[in-house]
Amino acid sequence: MSSSGGWFALALATVFASVATSAEEISAERLQRVDDFIESTIASGQYLGAVTLVARHGSIVSWQAHGRREIGAPDALDRNAIFRIYSMTKPIASVAALMLLEQGKFQLDDPVSKYLPELAEMRVFNGGTVDAPELRQPKRPMTVRHLLVHAGGFAGERAELARAPDLQSYVRMLSNVPLAADPGARFNYDGVNTNVLARLVEVWSGQPFERFLQDRIFTPLRMTDTGFTVPVDQRHRIAQMTATDADGRLIPSASYRGIEPGTAINPYPSAAGGLYSTAADYLRFAQMLLNGGELDGASILSRKTVSFMMSNQLGNLDPPQLEFRPGEGFGLGGYVGVDPARRPRLGSVGDFGWSGAASTYFTVDRREGLIAMLLMQHLPEGSPLAPPRLSGQFYTLVYQSLVQ
Repeated sequence: MSSSGGWFALALATVFASVATSAEEISAERLQRVDDFIESTIASGQYLGAVTLVARHGSIVSWQAHGRREIGAPDALDRNAIFRIYSMTKPIASVAALMLLEQGKFQLDDPVSKYLPELAEMRVFNGGTVDAPELRQPKRPMTVRHLLVHAGGFAGERAELARAPDLQSYVRMLSNVPLAADPGARFNYDGVNTNVLARLVEVWSGQPFERFLQDRIFTPLRMTDTGFTVPVDQRHRIAQMTATDADGRLIPSASYRGIEPGTAINPYPSAAGGLYSTAADYLRFAQMLLNGGELDGASILSRKTVSFMMSNQLGNLDPPQLEFRPGEGFGLGGYVGVDPARRPRLGSVGDFGWSGAASTYFTVDRREGLIAMLLMQHLPEGSPLAPPRLSGQFYTLVYQSLVQ
Protein backbone atom coordinates (compact mmCIF):
# COMPACT_ATOMS: atom_id res chain seq x y z
CA MET A 1 0.00 0.00 0.00
CA SER A 2 1.35 3.40 -0.96
CA SER A 3 1.01 6.62 0.98
CA SER A 4 -0.68 8.36 -1.93
CA GLY A 5 -3.88 8.88 0.04
CA GLY A 6 -6.87 10.52 -1.56
CA TRP A 7 -5.41 11.42 -4.93
CA PHE A 8 -6.44 8.06 -6.33
CA ALA A 9 -10.12 8.74 -5.89
CA LEU A 10 -9.69 11.75 -8.16
CA ALA A 11 -7.73 9.71 -10.69
CA LEU A 12 -10.47 7.09 -10.61
CA ALA A 13 -12.85 9.47 -12.34
CA THR A 14 -10.57 9.54 -15.38
CA VAL A 15 -11.04 5.79 -15.76
CA PHE A 16 -14.53 5.19 -14.40
CA ALA A 17 -16.77 8.00 -15.54
CA SER A 18 -19.15 8.90 -12.72
CA VAL A 19 -22.35 9.50 -14.63
CA ALA A 20 -25.94 10.34 -13.89
CA THR A 21 -28.11 7.25 -14.03
CA SER A 22 -29.63 6.65 -17.44
CA ALA A 23 -33.35 6.02 -17.68
CA GLU A 24 -32.60 3.28 -20.20
CA GLU A 25 -30.37 1.31 -17.81
CA ILE A 26 -31.02 2.17 -14.18
CA SER A 27 -33.69 4.07 -12.29
CA ALA A 28 -32.32 6.89 -10.15
CA GLU A 29 -35.51 6.87 -8.09
CA ARG A 30 -35.22 3.16 -7.40
CA LEU A 31 -31.48 3.39 -6.73
CA GLN A 32 -32.20 5.99 -4.06
CA ARG A 33 -33.78 3.15 -2.08
CA VAL A 34 -30.29 1.80 -1.48
CA ASP A 35 -29.17 5.01 0.22
CA ASP A 36 -32.42 5.30 2.17
CA PHE A 37 -32.03 1.74 3.47
CA ILE A 38 -28.42 2.24 4.58
CA GLU A 39 -29.18 5.62 6.15
CA SER A 40 -32.13 4.23 8.11
CA THR A 41 -30.04 1.34 9.40
CA ILE A 42 -27.30 3.70 10.59
CA ALA A 43 -29.84 6.09 12.12
CA SER A 44 -31.27 3.19 14.16
CA GLY A 45 -27.85 2.66 15.73
CA GLN A 46 -27.18 -0.77 14.24
CA TYR A 47 -24.10 0.25 12.26
CA LEU A 48 -21.69 3.18 12.50
CA GLY A 49 -21.05 3.88 8.81
CA ALA A 50 -20.89 2.40 5.33
CA VAL A 51 -19.56 3.05 1.86
CA THR A 52 -21.69 1.82 -1.04
CA LEU A 53 -20.63 1.67 -4.67
CA VAL A 54 -22.58 0.62 -7.73
CA ALA A 55 -21.03 0.57 -11.22
CA ARG A 56 -22.55 -0.53 -14.51
CA HIS A 57 -20.95 -0.97 -17.92
CA GLY A 58 -17.75 0.71 -16.68
CA SER A 59 -19.41 3.78 -15.16
CA ILE A 60 -19.96 4.53 -11.49
CA VAL A 61 -23.66 5.24 -11.00
CA SER A 62 -23.50 5.61 -7.22
CA TRP A 63 -20.61 5.97 -4.77
CA GLN A 64 -21.75 7.15 -1.36
CA ALA A 65 -20.47 7.37 2.19
CA HIS A 66 -22.94 7.13 5.06
CA GLY A 67 -22.58 7.69 8.79
CA ARG A 68 -19.40 8.30 10.77
CA ARG A 69 -15.86 6.98 10.85
CA GLU A 70 -15.54 6.69 14.64
CA ILE A 71 -17.87 6.36 17.63
CA GLY A 72 -18.25 9.64 19.50
CA ALA A 73 -16.40 11.65 16.87
CA PRO A 74 -18.08 14.17 14.56
CA ASP A 75 -16.11 13.15 11.46
CA ALA A 76 -18.31 11.86 8.67
CA LEU A 77 -17.14 8.69 6.98
CA ASP A 78 -15.38 9.52 3.72
CA ARG A 79 -15.99 7.43 0.61
CA ASN A 80 -12.19 6.98 0.40
CA ALA A 81 -12.12 5.36 3.85
CA ILE A 82 -9.91 2.32 4.34
CA PHE A 83 -11.48 -0.97 5.48
CA ARG A 84 -10.22 -4.31 6.74
CA ILE A 85 -11.72 -6.48 4.04
CA TYR A 86 -10.98 -9.84 5.65
CA SER A 87 -12.20 -12.66 3.37
CA MET A 88 -12.54 -10.39 0.36
CA THR A 89 -8.78 -11.09 0.30
CA LYS A 90 -9.54 -14.65 -0.86
CA PRO A 91 -10.64 -13.84 -4.45
CA ILE A 92 -7.44 -11.81 -4.86
CA ALA A 93 -5.38 -14.80 -3.66
CA SER A 94 -7.24 -17.03 -6.10
CA VAL A 95 -6.42 -14.68 -8.98
CA ALA A 96 -2.74 -14.76 -7.94
CA ALA A 97 -2.71 -18.55 -8.16
CA LEU A 98 -4.56 -18.59 -11.49
CA MET A 99 -2.02 -16.17 -12.96
CA LEU A 100 0.65 -18.78 -12.24
CA LEU A 101 -1.56 -21.52 -13.68
CA GLU A 102 -1.55 -19.53 -16.91
CA GLN A 103 2.26 -19.46 -16.79
CA GLY A 104 2.36 -23.26 -16.62
CA LYS A 105 3.75 -23.35 -13.08
CA PHE A 106 1.26 -26.07 -12.04
CA GLN A 107 -1.89 -27.90 -13.06
CA LEU A 108 -5.10 -27.73 -11.06
CA ASP A 109 -5.14 -31.41 -10.20
CA ASP A 110 -1.48 -31.58 -9.17
CA PRO A 111 -1.01 -32.95 -5.64
CA VAL A 112 -0.21 -30.16 -3.19
CA SER A 113 2.62 -32.31 -1.80
CA LYS A 114 4.42 -32.04 -5.16
CA TYR A 115 5.26 -28.48 -4.19
CA LEU A 116 4.89 -28.66 -0.39
CA PRO A 117 6.44 -32.02 0.56
CA GLU A 118 5.92 -31.29 4.25
CA LEU A 119 2.20 -31.99 3.67
CA ALA A 120 2.80 -35.39 2.04
CA GLU A 121 2.23 -37.36 5.24
CA MET A 122 -1.00 -35.73 6.39
CA ARG A 123 -3.53 -38.24 7.70
CA VAL A 124 -7.30 -38.14 8.29
CA PHE A 125 -8.76 -38.24 11.81
CA ASN A 126 -10.61 -41.54 12.15
CA GLY A 127 -11.59 -41.68 15.83
CA GLY A 128 -9.97 -41.65 19.21
CA THR A 129 -9.28 -38.44 21.10
CA VAL A 130 -7.40 -35.23 20.46
CA ASP A 131 -4.51 -36.52 22.58
CA ALA A 132 -4.63 -40.04 21.12
CA PRO A 133 -6.15 -39.79 17.64
CA GLU A 134 -6.70 -42.72 15.32
CA LEU A 135 -5.50 -41.76 11.85
CA ARG A 136 -5.83 -43.23 8.38
CA GLN A 137 -4.50 -42.64 4.91
CA PRO A 138 -6.54 -40.15 2.81
CA LYS A 139 -8.57 -41.73 0.01
CA ARG A 140 -6.96 -39.37 -2.51
CA PRO A 141 -4.18 -36.78 -2.58
CA MET A 142 -5.00 -33.17 -1.77
CA THR A 143 -4.83 -31.12 -4.98
CA VAL A 144 -4.48 -27.45 -5.81
CA ARG A 145 -8.08 -27.47 -7.05
CA HIS A 146 -9.20 -28.68 -3.62
CA LEU A 147 -7.61 -25.64 -2.00
CA LEU A 148 -9.32 -23.23 -4.39
CA VAL A 149 -12.70 -24.88 -3.77
CA HIS A 150 -12.25 -25.14 0.02
CA ALA A 151 -12.25 -28.92 -0.08
CA GLY A 152 -8.79 -29.62 1.33
CA GLY A 153 -10.24 -31.56 4.27
CA PHE A 154 -8.65 -29.35 6.93
CA ALA A 155 -9.99 -29.41 10.47
CA GLY A 156 -10.12 -25.62 10.69
CA GLU A 157 -7.99 -22.73 11.81
CA ARG A 158 -6.03 -23.52 14.98
CA ALA A 159 -4.76 -21.00 17.52
CA GLU A 160 -1.17 -22.05 17.04
CA LEU A 161 -1.34 -21.36 13.30
CA ALA A 162 -2.26 -17.73 13.99
CA ARG A 163 1.15 -17.30 15.65
CA ALA A 164 3.10 -18.40 12.58
CA PRO A 165 5.64 -15.71 11.59
CA ASP A 166 5.38 -16.48 7.88
CA LEU A 167 3.55 -18.75 5.46
CA GLN A 168 6.33 -21.32 5.33
CA SER A 169 6.10 -21.75 9.11
CA TYR A 170 2.30 -21.81 8.86
CA VAL A 171 2.42 -24.81 6.51
CA ARG A 172 5.05 -26.56 8.59
CA MET A 173 2.87 -26.21 11.71
CA LEU A 174 -0.20 -27.30 9.77
CA SER A 175 1.51 -30.55 8.71
CA ASN A 176 1.13 -31.85 12.29
CA VAL A 177 -2.66 -31.33 12.39
CA PRO A 178 -4.83 -34.27 11.22
CA LEU A 179 -7.31 -33.70 8.43
CA ALA A 180 -11.00 -33.74 9.36
CA ALA A 181 -12.11 -35.26 6.04
CA ASP A 182 -10.73 -36.71 2.84
CA PRO A 183 -9.56 -34.05 0.38
CA GLY A 184 -12.16 -33.48 -2.31
CA ALA A 185 -14.98 -35.03 -0.30
CA ARG A 186 -16.86 -31.95 0.83
CA PHE A 187 -16.97 -28.18 0.69
CA ASN A 188 -15.86 -26.72 4.04
CA TYR A 189 -15.21 -23.00 3.93
CA ASP A 190 -12.00 -22.43 5.85
CA GLY A 191 -9.14 -19.95 5.55
CA VAL A 192 -6.52 -22.68 5.92
CA ASN A 193 -7.11 -23.67 2.29
CA THR A 194 -6.33 -20.16 1.06
CA ASN A 195 -3.27 -19.69 3.27
CA VAL A 196 -1.80 -22.93 1.93
CA LEU A 197 -2.58 -21.65 -1.57
CA ALA A 198 -0.68 -18.45 -0.76
CA ARG A 199 2.35 -20.48 0.27
CA LEU A 200 2.13 -22.28 -3.07
CA VAL A 201 2.15 -18.88 -4.81
CA GLU A 202 5.44 -18.19 -3.02
CA VAL A 203 6.92 -21.52 -4.13
CA TRP A 204 5.76 -21.17 -7.75
CA SER A 205 6.77 -17.53 -8.13
CA GLY A 206 9.90 -17.41 -5.97
CA GLN A 207 8.51 -14.27 -4.29
CA PRO A 208 6.95 -13.55 -0.91
CA PHE A 209 3.17 -13.62 -1.26
CA GLU A 210 2.75 -9.95 -0.41
CA ARG A 211 5.41 -8.98 -2.97
CA PHE A 212 3.71 -11.01 -5.68
CA LEU A 213 0.38 -9.31 -5.02
CA GLN A 214 2.00 -5.90 -5.11
CA ASP A 215 4.04 -6.48 -8.26
CA ARG A 216 1.58 -8.52 -10.28
CA ILE A 217 -1.87 -7.27 -9.22
CA PHE A 218 -1.95 -4.07 -7.14
CA THR A 219 0.61 -2.05 -9.10
CA PRO A 220 -0.68 -3.00 -12.59
CA LEU A 221 -4.27 -2.29 -11.51
CA ARG A 222 -3.24 0.90 -9.70
CA MET A 223 -4.71 -0.32 -6.40
CA THR A 224 -2.68 2.15 -4.38
CA ASP A 225 -4.59 1.82 -1.09
CA THR A 226 -4.52 -1.98 -0.80
CA GLY A 227 -2.05 -3.93 1.31
CA PHE A 228 -1.45 -5.89 4.50
CA THR A 229 -0.56 -2.69 6.36
CA VAL A 230 -1.49 0.98 6.03
CA PRO A 231 1.16 3.73 6.00
CA VAL A 232 1.19 5.69 9.23
CA ASP A 233 0.29 8.93 7.47
CA GLN A 234 -2.87 7.30 6.02
CA ARG A 235 -4.20 5.59 9.15
CA HIS A 236 -6.55 8.45 9.91
CA ARG A 237 -8.65 7.16 6.98
CA ILE A 238 -9.32 3.74 8.55
CA ALA A 239 -12.93 3.12 9.56
CA GLN A 240 -13.30 2.11 13.20
CA MET A 241 -14.14 -1.52 13.92
CA THR A 242 -17.32 -1.77 16.00
CA ALA A 243 -19.30 -4.44 17.83
CA THR A 244 -22.61 -4.66 19.71
CA ASP A 245 -22.82 -4.86 23.50
CA ALA A 246 -25.33 -6.79 25.63
CA ASP A 247 -27.75 -3.86 25.48
CA GLY A 248 -27.62 -3.62 21.68
CA ARG A 249 -25.45 -0.49 21.62
CA LEU A 250 -22.55 0.13 19.28
CA ILE A 251 -19.17 -0.09 21.01
CA PRO A 252 -15.55 -0.29 19.83
CA SER A 253 -14.65 -3.87 18.94
CA ALA A 254 -13.04 -5.78 21.82
CA SER A 255 -11.08 -7.81 19.26
CA TYR A 256 -9.23 -4.65 18.24
CA ARG A 257 -8.73 -3.15 21.70
CA GLY A 258 -5.10 -2.08 22.01
CA ILE A 259 -4.29 -2.88 18.36
CA GLU A 260 -3.02 0.01 16.28
CA PRO A 261 -5.25 0.43 13.18
CA GLY A 262 -3.26 -0.12 10.04
CA THR A 263 -0.90 -2.73 11.44
CA ALA A 264 -0.85 -6.26 10.04
CA ILE A 265 -3.85 -8.33 11.10
CA ASN A 266 -1.70 -11.49 11.25
CA PRO A 267 2.06 -12.04 11.69
CA TYR A 268 2.09 -13.71 8.25
CA PRO A 269 0.48 -12.22 5.09
CA SER A 270 -2.90 -13.89 5.45
CA ALA A 271 -4.48 -14.74 2.11
CA ALA A 272 -7.53 -15.78 4.10
CA GLY A 273 -8.27 -12.28 5.36
CA GLY A 274 -5.34 -9.96 5.88
CA LEU A 275 -5.84 -7.09 3.44
CA TYR A 276 -6.90 -3.48 3.89
CA SER A 277 -8.53 -1.78 0.91
CA THR A 278 -10.99 0.88 -0.26
CA ALA A 279 -14.09 0.91 -2.42
CA ALA A 280 -12.16 2.63 -5.22
CA ASP A 281 -9.36 0.08 -5.16
CA TYR A 282 -11.57 -2.98 -4.95
CA LEU A 283 -13.66 -1.61 -7.80
CA ARG A 284 -10.59 -1.83 -10.03
CA PHE A 285 -10.08 -5.47 -9.07
CA ALA A 286 -13.77 -6.23 -9.63
CA GLN A 287 -13.84 -4.37 -12.96
CA MET A 288 -10.86 -6.38 -14.12
CA LEU A 289 -12.89 -9.54 -13.49
CA LEU A 290 -15.96 -8.07 -15.16
CA ASN A 291 -13.84 -7.19 -18.21
CA GLY A 292 -12.58 -10.76 -18.52
CA GLY A 293 -9.18 -10.27 -16.87
CA GLU A 294 -8.03 -6.89 -18.24
CA LEU A 295 -8.25 -3.26 -17.17
CA ASP A 296 -6.67 -0.21 -18.81
CA GLY A 297 -4.05 -2.25 -20.62
CA ALA A 298 -3.13 -4.36 -17.59
CA SER A 299 -3.73 -7.99 -18.51
CA ILE A 300 -4.09 -10.01 -15.30
CA LEU A 301 -5.92 -13.13 -16.50
CA SER A 302 -7.30 -14.44 -19.78
CA ARG A 303 -10.99 -14.32 -20.54
CA LYS A 304 -11.25 -18.12 -20.40
CA THR A 305 -9.57 -18.30 -17.00
CA VAL A 306 -11.97 -15.73 -15.54
CA SER A 307 -14.91 -17.67 -16.95
CA PHE A 308 -13.53 -20.86 -15.40
CA MET A 309 -13.00 -19.09 -12.07
CA MET A 310 -16.65 -18.05 -12.05
CA SER A 311 -17.97 -21.56 -12.81
CA ASN A 312 -19.50 -23.75 -10.12
CA GLN A 313 -16.85 -26.29 -9.11
CA LEU A 314 -18.80 -28.24 -6.50
CA GLY A 315 -19.88 -30.93 -8.97
CA ASN A 316 -16.27 -32.16 -8.89
CA LEU A 317 -16.53 -33.19 -5.23
CA ASP A 318 -16.98 -36.83 -4.17
CA PRO A 319 -19.94 -37.12 -3.88
CA PRO A 320 -20.90 -34.19 -6.13
CA GLN A 321 -22.45 -31.17 -4.43
CA LEU A 322 -24.54 -28.66 -6.37
CA GLU A 323 -24.83 -25.86 -3.82
CA PHE A 324 -23.19 -24.71 -0.62
CA ARG A 325 -26.14 -22.46 0.24
CA PRO A 326 -29.52 -22.13 -1.52
CA GLY A 327 -29.12 -21.08 -5.14
CA GLU A 328 -25.35 -20.62 -4.90
CA GLY A 329 -22.44 -22.80 -5.87
CA PHE A 330 -18.76 -22.05 -5.41
CA GLY A 331 -16.15 -21.24 -8.04
CA LEU A 332 -12.42 -20.74 -7.56
CA GLY A 333 -12.48 -18.32 -4.66
CA GLY A 334 -16.06 -17.06 -4.41
CA TYR A 335 -19.76 -17.87 -4.68
CA VAL A 336 -21.44 -18.38 -8.05
CA GLY A 337 -25.16 -17.86 -8.63
CA VAL A 338 -26.67 -21.08 -10.01
CA ASP A 339 -30.43 -20.80 -9.36
CA PRO A 340 -31.91 -17.33 -8.74
CA ALA A 341 -35.26 -18.85 -7.72
CA ARG A 342 -33.67 -20.52 -4.70
CA ARG A 343 -31.77 -17.49 -3.44
CA PRO A 344 -33.06 -15.14 -0.72
CA ARG A 345 -32.11 -12.09 -2.80
CA LEU A 346 -32.12 -10.88 -6.39
CA GLY A 347 -29.22 -11.81 -8.64
CA SER A 348 -28.24 -13.60 -11.84
CA VAL A 349 -27.04 -16.99 -12.94
CA GLY A 350 -23.24 -16.73 -12.91
CA ASP A 351 -22.84 -13.70 -10.66
CA PHE A 352 -19.71 -13.98 -8.55
CA GLY A 353 -18.54 -12.44 -5.31
CA TRP A 354 -17.70 -12.85 -1.66
CA SER A 355 -17.81 -11.13 1.72
CA GLY A 356 -15.61 -10.38 4.70
CA ALA A 357 -16.11 -11.11 8.41
CA ALA A 358 -16.32 -7.42 9.30
CA SER A 359 -19.36 -6.76 7.07
CA THR A 360 -17.82 -6.13 3.66
CA TYR A 361 -19.47 -7.44 0.48
CA PHE A 362 -19.04 -7.36 -3.30
CA THR A 363 -20.58 -8.94 -6.36
CA VAL A 364 -19.63 -9.00 -10.06
CA ASP A 365 -22.41 -9.75 -12.54
CA ARG A 366 -21.17 -10.19 -16.11
CA ARG A 367 -24.68 -10.63 -17.53
CA GLU A 368 -25.73 -7.21 -16.24
CA GLY A 369 -22.35 -5.48 -16.52
CA LEU A 370 -22.79 -4.75 -12.83
CA ILE A 371 -20.55 -4.32 -9.78
CA ALA A 372 -22.07 -3.70 -6.35
CA MET A 373 -20.16 -3.17 -3.14
CA LEU A 374 -21.07 -2.54 0.51
CA LEU A 375 -18.22 -1.84 2.96
CA MET A 376 -18.70 -1.56 6.72
CA GLN A 377 -16.62 -2.43 9.81
CA HIS A 378 -18.63 -4.42 12.33
CA LEU A 379 -17.89 -7.72 14.08
CA PRO A 380 -20.77 -9.49 15.86
CA GLU A 381 -18.43 -10.82 18.62
CA GLY A 382 -21.13 -13.12 19.96
CA SER A 383 -23.70 -10.53 20.98
CA PRO A 384 -27.29 -11.90 20.74
CA LEU A 385 -28.36 -8.36 19.79
CA ALA A 386 -25.92 -8.00 16.89
CA PRO A 387 -27.67 -6.42 13.88
CA PRO A 388 -28.73 -8.49 10.87
CA ARG A 389 -26.44 -8.67 7.88
CA LEU A 390 -27.39 -6.12 5.25
CA SER A 391 -26.02 -7.78 2.13
CA GLY A 392 -29.19 -9.57 1.01
CA GLN A 393 -31.38 -6.48 1.13
CA PHE A 394 -28.58 -4.32 -0.30
CA TYR A 395 -28.21 -6.55 -3.37
CA THR A 396 -31.98 -6.80 -3.84
CA LEU A 397 -32.29 -3.01 -3.79
CA VAL A 398 -29.44 -2.67 -6.30
CA TYR A 399 -30.98 -5.19 -8.68
CA GLN A 400 -34.49 -3.75 -8.44
CA SER A 401 -33.08 -0.46 -9.77
CA LEU A 402 -32.01 -2.01 -13.09
CA VAL A 403 -34.22 -1.01 -16.00
CA GLN A 404 -32.44 -2.71 -18.89
